[in-house]
Parts: sequence; C-alpha cells; structure tokens
Amino acid sequence: MTLNRAQRQGLAWLAVAGLIVLLLALLGPVLTPFLVAAVLGYALHPVVERLVQRRVPRVLAVLGVEVLALLSLLAIALLIVPILLREIPALREQIPELLARAWAWAGPRLAAAGLPVDPDADGLKRSVLDLLNANAEDWLLPLLRSAQLGGSVVLAWVGTAVLLPVVLFYLLMDWPQLVARSQAMLPPRYREAVLGFAAECDHVLGQYLRGQLLVMLALAVFYALALALTGLELALPVGVFTGLAVAIPYIGFGLGLALALLAGLLQFGPGAALAAVAAVYAVGQLLESFVLTPRLVGERIGLHPLTVILALMAFGHVFGFVGVLVALPASAVGVVALRRLRRWYLESPLYGA
Repeated sequence: MTLNRAQRQGLAWLAVAGLIVLLLALLGPVLTPFLVAAVLGYALHPVVERLVQRRVPRVLAVLGVEVLALLSLLAIALLIVPILLREIPALREQIPELLARAWAWAGPRLAAAGLPVDPDADGLKRSVLDLLNANAEDWLLPLLRSAQLGGSVVLAWVGTAVLLPVVLFYLLMDWPQLVARSQAMLPPRYREAVLGFAAECDHVLGQYLRGQLLVMLALAVFYALALALTGLELALPVGVFTGLAVAIPYIGFGLGLALALLAGLLQFGPGAALAAVAAVYAVGQLLESFVLTPRLVGERIGLHPLTVILALMAFGHVFGFVGVLVALPASAVGVVALRRLRRWYLESPLYGA
C-alpha cells in the first residue's frame, strides 16, 4: 500500500502525539512540577504582560505576581486547617453518642424485622470508644502502608514544592520567547492554520477560566455570609472553601456540603439550625446553576460541567495527577476540534448529499 504525502504527514503527526502521551504516562512524577508551573504560568502571564506594558521591570513583575499567586494557593490550602483542628476532636467526642442514638432507634426495628442484630446501643457505644481510644499507630501505620506513603513519596512532594517556584519564575520570565520559539518550530505551510486553532483554544479556555473564577468568588462570598447568618461558627472557612472548591463541578459542592453539615451537626445537633445549613447549600446550588454559571461562563464556551468531570476522571485515571493538570486544556482543544469538525461536516458534500 502506497501512501501519499498528506497521509505520511498525518501518520507522522499521530506518532508525535502518541510519543507525547507515552512520555506523560512514563514520566508523570518527574513532569509534575513542570506541568503545574506551566498551568500557573498560562494563567498568570497575562498579568505579568500588563505590568510590563506599564513599564514595570519584568523581574519585579514576575516576582510580585508569583509571590501573590503562591501565597493565595497556600491560603486556600490552609482554609481546611481550622476546620480539621476544631472538628476532629469534637467528632471524636460526639460520634459515639450520635451512633448510639441512631442505633437505639434503628436496632429494635431491625430486630423486629427479623434481622440478626444486637439492639444494645451501649455495646455499640463501648465498641466505638474502644476503637477511637486505641493507639493511633494501630490504624495509622497500616493506612500508610496501604496508601504506599513512604519516604520517597514525601521527598517527591518536597522536591515538587521546592522546584515549582523556580520553574514558574523562569517560565514567566521567558514566556514571550518560548511562545515565539514554539511558533517558529511549526512548518510554514501549517503555521496559519495551527495558530488559528491555538488562538481559538486559548479563547475558549481563557473564557472558561475567567468566568469560573468569577463564579468561585461570588459563591465564596455567598456561602460565607449565608452560613454566618445561620450562626455556624466555622462559616468563613467552610464558606470560602466551598466557593473555591466548586472549580471541581459537583464534587467540590459535595465536599463543602459534607463539611458544613458535619460542622453544623457537631455545633447544633439535629434540628432547625442544621436544616438551615442544608437550605443554604440548596439555594447556593440553584444560584450557581441558573444564575452565575449561565451569565458568567455561558453555554457558548462549550465546556459543560459534565465534560469537565469526564475529562478530570478520564485523564486522572490514565495519567494520575499529571492527567488532572492537562485535563482542562485537553478538553478545550477537544471542544474546538469538534466545532471545526462539525463545521467541516456541515459544509461537506457528505452532508449536502
């Protein structure tokens, strides 16, 4: 079988794409800090360019933007700390009593239904207390072994944390040169088409990220204020965490709801106040789905929340944490490719036949 020039070129590009996928799969842990830095660089370089246009020295612009970005990420990560410090001891104290109450209600009913259960709530409470009061090493060490957390993993995370700011600095410093070199590597006959495709992908991804950022900020303010009105003591960290976690559609909302219900249950117990906390999240979900996302993100962008979830799960399953990093850019590329394929089909003789 003889292949023409276009077919040979197509196969060559497919081989290049396959090689890139293989490298991502094999070198994922090594590439992690570089990919994280590339994602942050893509998001931050417009700010740096605006500062440079205002005659701010590039070194100062890069350092200022990078420090603010890393401090913001650290602050977001530390939002969960006060929740854990407060709720874990309270949960340890109250969970036996909560389980005993639930079992006191459900145990006799299950026994009456003929199920072989012991309706003794005090026995369940003693068992839970024994489990919680056991030496932490009895359950922590097997957990660490099962999760395969060892010194090499810890060193890898430390190395990533140290390397990330350095890589990000050099990427932001050399971003225009890197873009120019990448464009120069393109074959001249394909340059216009590829750059047009890349510009459309950049527009889709940029619109999605900017709109999603506005949605996150608006929801963080809403949840923090609304939870404060219910009297929840951890309203600020839980509310802000929920608003920022909605970047992961549905899953982030579920995590925020679980934290808020747990905090409300430990503070208020079952009752109207806990129902008010749940109502806040019901209103927040409606606000996000029917007001904020349609207005600030818009269906015209084409990245449906289910598409984002599918991309995150699929890429994460295949490539691990590295896959999560490239899922959103890959989704934007896929959306643009499908749009162009649809236009080609509608204009082709196949559709008009």
